[in-house]
Amino acid sequence: MEPDAVEIRVVACLVEKQRTTPDAYPLSLNALRLACNQSTNRDPVVDYDEAAVSEALRRLALRGWTRLASGAGSRARKYRHLLPEALGIGDDELALLAVLMLRGPQTPGELKQRSERLHSFADLAAVQETLERLLERELVVRHPRRPGQKEERYEQVLGGASAEDDQAGASTAPEAEDLAAAPDDAAPAYDEDRLERLLAYLASRGCMHRDRRGRYRANRVTKLLRRDGGWAGWVSFAGATYKVGKQYTRRSVQVAHHV
Repeated sequence: MEPDAVEIRVVACLVEKQRTTPDAYPLSLNALRLACNQSTNRDPVVDYDEAAVSEALRRLALRGWTRLASGAGSRARKYRHLLPEALGIGDDELALLAVLMLRGPQTPGELKQRSERLHSFADLAAVQETLERLLERELVVRHPRRPGQKEERYEQVLGGASAEDDQAGASTAPEAEDLAAAPDDAAPAYDEDRLERLLAYLASRGCMHRDRRGRYRANRVTKLLRRDGGWAGWVSFAGATYKVGKQYTRRSVQVAHHV
């Protein structure tokens, strides 16, 4: 099973804090939770509790990506990442990968600017050369230039399939057309199986997470709307409502990632 959005955020925060605040590294569980939930240099902004972060650390340890770093006499448990050893990558590759995990798809120019505190790239060509190595390792994918943009965009794929592939029409949402609800008061009630699959899909896109009891919790920018006593395929992001369906999936994910 591939890492979920919580695992990606947790391990990326460990990489970032190792480079930017080495005196405070390794991180305690509370420090790591605060790093995950900070509002700057994060896309999307989330609100994980300690239980969600702790469970992500457990799964990451099983992957060999993190480990407990505190000794037996330490007052607080602390954690460190093992990504260079686990993935066989260098400092420059790790820096770009971490920024992509924390902030989503970006251009080489954006990556150079945003990775300065993690690694010093001599110029844009150095960033591009590092991205090419990550492409060869199949750790990132390249997306075509958007209208009005001069640069291609890159996205990490450690956490699964590229989000931009959804826009091309290959929906990863289960029964995408069925999940698109009818307008407002005509919205149908869905059975528990459909609700479970809808929640699981939203969790895979970073909109929700599961706590240690297996309950779904919405991240800070998302909530599900309940209509007519039944769950419908509508999702609310920062006060705006969007349908979850094949033709709307990417739009709602973009809003969740850019609030």
